[in-house]
Amino acid sequence: MDKLIVVCGTNASGKSGLGVALAQRFGGEIVSADSRQVFRGLDLGSGKIAPEEMQGVPHHLIDVCEPGDFFSMHDFQRMAYEAIDGIVARGRLPFLVGGTGLYVACVTEGYVMSDSPPDLEYRAYLETFETPELYRMLLKAIPDTDVEPKNRNRVMRLLEKLHAGDDHIPHNAPRYDCLKLGVTWDRETLKRRIDERLQRRLDAGMIDEVRGLIDRGVSVEFLKKLGLEYRFITRYLTGEISSREEMTELLATAIKQFAKRQMTWFRRDRDIIWLDMENDPVGQACREIDKY
Repeated sequence: MDKLIVVCGTNASGKSGLGVALAQRFGGEIVSADSRQVFRGLDLGSGKIAPEEMQGVPHHLIDVCEPGDFFSMHDFQRMAYEAIDGIVARGRLPFLVGGTGLYVACVTEGYVMSDSPPDLEYRAYLETFETPELYRMLLKAIPDTDVEPKNRNRVMRLLEKLHAGDDHIPHNAPRYDCLKLGVTWDRETLKRRIDERLQRRLDAGMIDEVRGLIDRGVSVEFLKKLGLEYRFITRYLTGEISSREEMTELLATAIKQFAKRQMTWFRRDRDIIWLDMENDPVGQACREIDKY
């Protein structure tokens, strides 16, 4: 199988910069694995790498659709496969860099997914249920399912397939030989980095970015569903949160909680080699890639 280097981890951990440094060193190109960076105009809020920060390294799966467009994990996997195969065909080394655990896993584990189109009306009905109830519905239909009970997206997608009469059983067929490098910090350092990064993006105009999206006609509902920065800033701009200070405090807490969930997800993968970010992470990563 073709080789793929993965750089994954939490928010504010330095994944993007490390990915660029490694891609420069090994003649690579980067495929972004971030569920919000696929949308055009979602820059500061998604933590999208700026063109000058790319340092000439080609990046893929950034700005590939318009805000409000339907974009699924299936869409991401298909486009990621195309990008990775193209990088390999050019004789370069592909790097998958990002923190959306499902996006990373669907490529590295090779999820085999049905081509049945989503039933948006039925999906809207399913959205009215909490995740535990959705999982109970799935267990009634497939008692021996091995889907993670808290994985709302996969539970809903399976229920949609069953509703459509699709009896496709999900399984994996990996396409790449992956080296997985994990990026994070100790808890207190990560909290500080999250606060500092949030303040930098607010100072750079993140609130104006969200205001501009709303002015362009991007729906409030879509922005709230994106979560974190877009949800809390939208709530502030629509008056649901009374002050910028309250919004910032709530958002900082939510990002830290999300980072904790990211770590819970990635820690389950025993193949990930965790880098010591305070002790020459680029050198560590290079040594692992050389051995690989």
